[in-house]
Amino acid sequence: MRAVRGADGTHPAGSRRRSWTAVAFAAFALAVAAGGWTAASASAAAPKATTGGAKDVSYGAATVAGTINPGGEATSYYFQYGPTHAYGGQTGIGSAGAGGKGVPVAVGLMGLQPLTVYHYRLVAVNGAGTSFGQDRTFQTTKVPLSLSILSSPNPALYGGPIVIQGTLSGTGNAGRQVVLEGRPWPFNAPFAPIGNPELTTATGSFSFTLLGSPSSMQFQVVTTTKPVVASLVATESVAVRVSSHLSHTRRHGFARVYGTVTPAEDGAQVGILRITHGHGVLVGGTILRHHSATSSSFSRVVRVHKGVYRVLVRVIGAAQVSNYGQPLLIR
Repeated sequence: MRAVRGADGTHPAGSRRRSWTAVAFAAFALAVAAGGWTAASASAAAPKATTGGAKDVSYGAATVAGTINPGGEATSYYFQYGPTHAYGGQTGIGSAGAGGKGVPVAVGLMGLQPLTVYHYRLVAVNGAGTSFGQDRTFQTTKVPLSLSILSSPNPALYGGPIVIQGTLSGTGNAGRQVVLEGRPWPFNAPFAPIGNPELTTATGSFSFTLLGSPSSMQFQVVTTTKPVVASLVATESVAVRVSSHLSHTRRHGFARVYGTVTPAEDGAQVGILRITHGHGVLVGGTILRHHSATSSSFSRVVRVHKGVYRVLVRVIGAAQVSNYGQPLLIR
């Protein structure tokens, strides 16, 4: 369609107004059809963000809150946080809707450092602008002290060393004094200190060594600070010490298996096993006889073949536990 021109070849003023009106209307219609313009957009305002308080603050986490007025347009929000006013951290983006009233929001922060002051603020964003809430702060708490221990070897051999090692975890765990406490089987007496206190290392670790125990024991480690921090109880079993030997007999294909057991366990059962494919096969047995105030003895002649034999002493009770003697080789 050709535009109407005046006598001088120019567009009449009315024609120009009608042409520009048509163009503007067409652009508006296209924007509406594309979803880029709504009646609400014309009256929408920048959101308002108000930073709230922090709660559930621990040594590694906290929950920060605030309020957002979306101003009538779809609004997103997030929190900035960090150890300074520069923040450096940001939470994930959430939606506050498109209403016209204040909307409470809250986000959990994780992975924080203990005993640290954190700055944070709420940020709201929509098509009409961005709003920053005021800067606020909270301080994380210290990590509470806790103790963990492990005794080894378990079971320990009668008269052999026992090592109780562990770690004091938490804020201020270095250079703390800790005490080893124990009580013997049957574990009905109060815990009592054993040896001298130790100081934890720079990483909170410590170690106690005992040069043997006559019976199974329970151990715990406690701090000397107030309030007292105590570990869980570690139960250490003590196995009888079995000394076993072989000697030849006049009968071909037979051998004498003999030895002693410490401490004395008179009447306990003794099994003589031939080790086959990793399993013990019983080839003979006896009971422990009185040998001395501190030990019992055993002796038994059994039929033997080439291979490895072991003696198992079966103890009933918990003061000491059952144990094997050293391997015996028949060639």
